[in-house]
Amino acid sequence: MEHKTMSDLSLFLDESGSDNLRDAYYILALVVHDQSDALDDDIARYHASLVQKGLPDIPFHATPLLNGHDDYEGMGIAERKRLLSTFRVFFRHLPIRYGWIVLKTKEYDTLDNVASAMRRGIVDFLFDNLAYFQSFDGVKIYYDDGQQSIASALHKAIDYALTKSAVTYRLASPADYRLSQAADYICTMELTALKYQDKTATATDEKFFGSWSQFKKGILKEVRSKRM
Repeated sequence: MEHKTMSDLSLFLDESGSDNLRDAYYILALVVHDQSDALDDDIARYHASLVQKGLPDIPFHATPLLNGHDDYEGMGIAERKRLLSTFRVFFRHLPIRYGWIVLKTKEYDTLDNVASAMRRGIVDFLFDNLAYFQSFDGVKIYYDDGQQSIASALHKAIDYALTKSAVTYRLASPADYRLSQAADYICTMELTALKYQDKTATATDEKFFGSWSQFKKGILKEVRSKRM
């Protein structure tokens, strides 16, 4: 009798937006990775590229990188641009796909309404790709439980759409997982696209990405080539 190999799918999540509803958008990126597609070589090449360029191997975090905060404090814009460029090449080669949910915060009166809309968005994404998700023996969800409203919406949506026995949850710090960093990268680039479209892009955005046309034809096109 032929032995069937167990197959697992990883789902890494990152959000942008806060539970105080001050941000214009509440957004969620869901990075999908078939665990049979090894990442070791991609990660090794990324690390080697950082070493070759004399860049620090710190966990990629897009917003602090752009603004020069946290781990990027005191780092010049030229070095931060090189870090972004190196991660961009790494991301381009990753064997991943992603889903994307965006909510306009002003359309919702309360956080509960935002959470309900996010839950519906996650359910829609899962059902739109249900045959794919169900083709795996297990689905492993990686999320840092950053925003409680998102964490609650996520659990309710996944328990509703997928077989509970096939799903496991892992607490994932972006510092520990490159694919959590990839989800962060997607979130930032999709949010930047919204800012360009709304004409609210900052001077920092333009220093790193140029005009809307340049950003759209460059990084954004690369990122969206991985959309499910």
